Amino acid sequence: MAGIDTGDTAWILVSTALVMLMTPGLGLFYAGFVREKNTLNTFMMSLAALGLVTITWAVVAYSLAFDSGNDIIGGFGHAFMNGVDFAPRDGQTIPHLLFFVYQATFAIITAALLSGAVVERMRFSAFLIFIVLWTIFVYAVLVHWVWGGGWLADLGVLDFAGGVPVEMASGFSAWAAALLVGARRDYSRQALLPHNTMYILLGAGLLWFGWFGFNGGSGLAAGSPSVLAFANTLLAPAATLTVWFLLDMARDRRVTAVGGATAVVVGCVCITPAAGFIGPMWAIVLGGVAAVPSYALIMWRPRTRLDESLDVLGAHGIGGLVGILFIGIFAQTTWNGVADGLAYGSPIQLWYQFVAVLAATTYSFVGTWILLKLIGLVMPLRVEQRHEALGLDVTEHGEEAYARGEGAILVREDGH
Repeated sequence: MAGIDTGDTAWILVSTALVMLMTPGLGLFYAGFVREKNTLNTFMMSLAALGLVTITWAVVAYSLAFDSGNDIIGGFGHAFMNGVDFAPRDGQTIPHLLFFVYQATFAIITAALLSGAVVERMRFSAFLIFIVLWTIFVYAVLVHWVWGGGWLADLGVLDFAGGVPVEMASGFSAWAAALLVGARRDYSRQALLPHNTMYILLGAGLLWFGWFGFNGGSGLAAGSPSVLAFANTLLAPAATLTVWFLLDMARDRRVTAVGGATAVVVGCVCITPAAGFIGPMWAIVLGGVAAVPSYALIMWRPRTRLDESLDVLGAHGIGGLVGILFIGIFAQTTWNGVADGLAYGSPIQLWYQFVAVLAATTYSFVGTWILLKLIGLVMPLRVEQRHEALGLDVTEHGEEAYARGEGAILVREDGH
């Protein structure tokens, strides 16, 4: 078909599969952090996103994100996948249908990230309703602002692979969700330790692997932007990991596996918006710089009453924020062919990026707060205390990640 490049199409097909793999990788990563009795429920939240968010994206959210509308929200021209076919979209060299699927994987992983704020105490049914509404009213709107022809794009904001709609949106939405759902009943009373560090490490490895498609595919072609993003996706997390090790050593004279896995995620997050806009050496600097505020927040948060259980705010919200601002300082046309940052003679770009930070953090926090308040009027957001004590694997799903024989059967016969 005229306009379709087979090499570009092949690369985005691979990238789409890589990003899709990130969601089960996230399920493993999160499941390792919770207690045994909530392992299955935690993974199921990621699995649920693969189903519900995909259908939501096809029916309406994709259209609201990418159809022409106004500066705030797209239209309904692509609702129910109308016009999404084999022809290229808006001068791209890949089929419109492939672009739709690639962007669907972004929506899926972003919604799944939200589960990290509410694990071990949110009703599964309430979570399902929440991620559907959040995809429509928060994620799709932010995507339109920055990638769909909305006001942030018109302003000149640069966001290569999702600092606004993915990272900051998930992080600051998680903050709002944790506040509204409330802390776990055992929070601050006893140590709530990860039950399987190997799950965490394996999940982090799968996430890093998938992130090469997340960032590398965001150039939507097999050209120089994708090559730059691919290289930076190796370099930035490596720098974050190195600095995180040094911070661990300075703090406690030990390097923790959980800390290392978290550092990998923070490094991938911070380079996401900047991957195609900064040079490789600046990617190393960004990875090292982003480690510091994320580490500080993650170490400080357990001392507060904020049970933002798996530090989505610290890893994704802060990492994405640092990456977005870093573009405004160190973007370089030598590498991106688009715009320079403050360090290369264009201070206005930093202002554009700062506006994006204010818009994304405010809208995602407030939007999430409103959605959860509305859902709370219809059904309880939290499980009952006795269900929380038993564990959500059995009470929400009637199954266990680690079968214990008759104990599980007795609980089911009791109606839970």
